[in-house]
Amino acid sequence: MNLQYIGLDEINGPLIFLDDVEGVGFEEMVEIKLQNQASRYGRVVQIEGKKVAIQVFEGTQNISLTNTKTKFQGHPVEMALSKEILGRTFNGSGRPIDGLGEVYIDETRNINGHPLNPVARVYPRNYIQTGVSSIDALTTLIRGQKLPIFSGSGMPHNELAVQIVKQAKIAEEEGDNFCIVFAAMGVKNDVADYFRRQFEEAGVMHKVVMFLNLSNEPIIERTLTPRFALTAAEYLAYKHDMHVLTILTDVTSYCEALREFSSSKGEIPGRKGYPGYLYSDLASLYERAGIVNGAKGSVTQIPILTMPNDDITHPVPDLTGYITEGQIVLSRDLNQVGVYPPVGVLPSLSRLMKDGIGDGYTRVDHSAVANQLFASYAQVQDARSLASVIGEDELSPIDRQYIEFGKLFEKHFLDQGFETNRHMIDTLDLGWDLLSVLPKEELHRVDEAYLKQHYNHQRAVERFNIINKPIIRELRGDERYEWSNISN
Repeated sequence: MNLQYIGLDEINGPLIFLDDVEGVGFEEMVEIKLQNQASRYGRVVQIEGKKVAIQVFEGTQNISLTNTKTKFQGHPVEMALSKEILGRTFNGSGRPIDGLGEVYIDETRNINGHPLNPVARVYPRNYIQTGVSSIDALTTLIRGQKLPIFSGSGMPHNELAVQIVKQAKIAEEEGDNFCIVFAAMGVKNDVADYFRRQFEEAGVMHKVVMFLNLSNEPIIERTLTPRFALTAAEYLAYKHDMHVLTILTDVTSYCEALREFSSSKGEIPGRKGYPGYLYSDLASLYERAGIVNGAKGSVTQIPILTMPNDDITHPVPDLTGYITEGQIVLSRDLNQVGVYPPVGVLPSLSRLMKDGIGDGYTRVDHSAVANQLFASYAQVQDARSLASVIGEDELSPIDRQYIEFGKLFEKHFLDQGFETNRHMIDTLDLGWDLLSVLPKEELHRVDEAYLKQHYNHQRAVERFNIINKPIIRELRGDERYEWSNISN
């Protein structure tokens, strides 16, 4: 029997406190009836002896200490689920806000997920094509992976998130089993409208489940939003055998809400005021990605976070980097010169990439192309650093060629624009054409067999219209590189 308690002991921010309470559990759902008979809901977040703290989802405004009735439900926070959630929009508390009525319930699930034995996990294989060359070629997203995007204030991470939602797909034969769960936390009204409008205009809303938590809504709701989103993703993946890509933006906003909530509970703060359990809390979100043994579906995560002051050592990106399997870092410098998407290639990596690309997945030469592009672009940075000291005119011919390669790489490979959707094969071919601008002897990370098949200097200089560049003419006259033999 569920008892009803009348009156409260204390109200502190989003929390209400009751004393002399027995038989309740952590994370238990609570119904709160106000004096005007309106209902609000919350969950138990702290138990100290007989005193409990309850987190009120809708906030504690107009709640009275004397006349409020509290009833414990005997179960954790749950989400109503069915396949109908595809194409629907929910608020941060999992309630529909698209005017299409309530969801027909197939089942309800605990939003905290269920324990998963690590032995039941399957190693992620195969890839998800985003249509963005810098991601597909160099930091390939693997099904079941958690691959965050590290951004900064004012950077186009929202646009990149939208582009990925519009363009992302899996292998054609499995394309019908692919969907996206998109969760936005602490966004402004105009940003929420932007997301909604873009998905509708692109005609992809039918395969998207969207959760929107606005910045003017209670912070408590913000701490629940990613859990509702991941519960929906797990349901579609493991109940309906779908490959689900989950995008969470902005995780920093979630962590700020967590910090505020922790302060309300009177907890001792850790690094930069964040709670000491921030690592385990983030892990409880990120670790809900993956593939389960025996399941045909998968949950892939792209958490997006903004680094305060572009500080990658800040607790949120720092701890995220520990838990996740790589990162895509957006570059402020590239953004300032108008490159979109401004993906900083060198600090970005995908730790699971090697096992989900190559023969049978993308193309047999994928790994070689990626390694060589990384190595060549690193040489570009070295040449630019040297040029800033001694001047570009004093550089060796090959260093000047690397600088030319860097300009072409940023202009044609990285700066692809918001509307361009490149197939993986087109991306790899473009990578080969860019590498073909360089002398063959500089391509140390590529096997000779791949060079014979894909290297074509003449085609490259014509494609990028650089045949009359002084450095091209200079190197063509340099017998050391034997240009006449490498244009075949």
